[in-house]
Amino acid sequence: MALPLTASTLSPLTSSLLSSSAHRLDVPAYDRTALAPAVVHFGVGGFHRAHQLTYFDELANLGVDDWGVIGVGISSPRMGQVLSGQDNLFTVVQRGSTASTARVVGVLVEYLLLAEDRAAVLARLVDPGIRLVTLTITGDGYAADGTAGRPSVFAVITAALEQRRQRGIAPFTVLSCDNLPDNGAAARCAVLAAARDRSPKLAAWIERSVAFPESMVDRITPVTSAGDRRWIEQEFQVDDGWPVITEPFSQWVIEDRFGPDRPPLDRVGVRYVDDVTPYKLIKTRMLNGAHCALGYLGSLAGYRRTDEAMGDPVIAAYVGKLLADEIAPLLPQDVPGMDLSEYRRTLLERFTNPAVGDGLARLCRRGSTKMPAYLLPSLRAAQAAGQRRDLLLLAVAAWLRYLRGVGLRNEPIEVEDVRLAELRRLAADGPAAVLTLTDVFADLAVHHDDDVRTIESMTCSLDHRGLAPTMRTYL
Repeated sequence: MALPLTASTLSPLTSSLLSSSAHRLDVPAYDRTALAPAVVHFGVGGFHRAHQLTYFDELANLGVDDWGVIGVGISSPRMGQVLSGQDNLFTVVQRGSTASTARVVGVLVEYLLLAEDRAAVLARLVDPGIRLVTLTITGDGYAADGTAGRPSVFAVITAALEQRRQRGIAPFTVLSCDNLPDNGAAARCAVLAAARDRSPKLAAWIERSVAFPESMVDRITPVTSAGDRRWIEQEFQVDDGWPVITEPFSQWVIEDRFGPDRPPLDRVGVRYVDDVTPYKLIKTRMLNGAHCALGYLGSLAGYRRTDEAMGDPVIAAYVGKLLADEIAPLLPQDVPGMDLSEYRRTLLERFTNPAVGDGLARLCRRGSTKMPAYLLPSLRAAQAAGQRRDLLLLAVAAWLRYLRGVGLRNEPIEVEDVRLAELRRLAADGPAAVLTLTDVFADLAVHHDDDVRTIESMTCSLDHRGLAPTMRTYL
């Protein structure tokens, strides 16, 4: 969402102001004019600016100046309008529970809009200096690419690979940073589908020659509000048209499978591993799965932010037990650098951080995509192992109840889901009808009658007894 521009007594953030701002916030310690672009990133939203761009910025601060980033927006011109007036600079504010710090990120060397600058985007992708293409286009972007007027990310990537092949230029690596169970495979599948439409030989070459590493990313980054912007202006004396607020925690794990060159991101905290699967499994099932449950239960109770919902002792107890008793026991226990008990403790701290206060509405969006990706795999694993799953089933019941668009106190809820009409049509016949959607719930309705009855009972209890009494039944 674009932030409304308000009058300020400060000069807008530009390169000329960096030296005078250095005493208030961290600024690039490198010569931005010496940066050579090596990365093209699609989907320049808040998360990318708070996560991947900060890692590349830290790399540049170490004197590595050959991994500059070109950002590509998909269809909305708003980000480009702001960045163009700020020399592609922006502020990232880390807000902890007791203190905040700010930095200006300068590693973004250019910003283009695919909807308007396709030829320029293609030219950058064909440039031999580009060695890496990264993506944060959301999970729905892989299925919806090129439809309903949306510019095709994968078509332009494929067109660039075709030209590189024809000119004898080594292919770039394609690295998805989206929260998908198999984001590397999803990117590979989408590129190959676009390639087959162009040429079977091209598709075969891509299959042999292009690397699509898996990755796991983790950093809570809520949408920046106009109030956040005003606070940043007052706190750090910087007039940034679109700053980013994020938490201190950040993690990035990447499969060590690249083309001719790999960015030395391990120098700034990125972990390169042979297999990302266990890291991704832990992160998606614990953080994203808990986010789903917290979002729907908290929204039904009338809360709007994660820290508000976690301030409710019953919800906080539920989230803690969900993680400790029903999700963590079914995860790998010996992953290097991942202690599950410590990770659980860190997650609970992150959820309760009032300085970030992630919006529950953001967590609840695209439930038909998020639930089968993040929470339902834990449910299926618990079913297969014959283990307790009441708290997981309660999260499912909360989602089905949330789909009505009315909270437990009859307050309206705006539900955002591409399948909302279909889901509500089925829900009119009761929760069991929705559970028959096999592409969402797999065989739940066919082979787990007891779980279906439990979900129906929980939904009824939420309606007639309320949230806290229902939750206490299962704690």
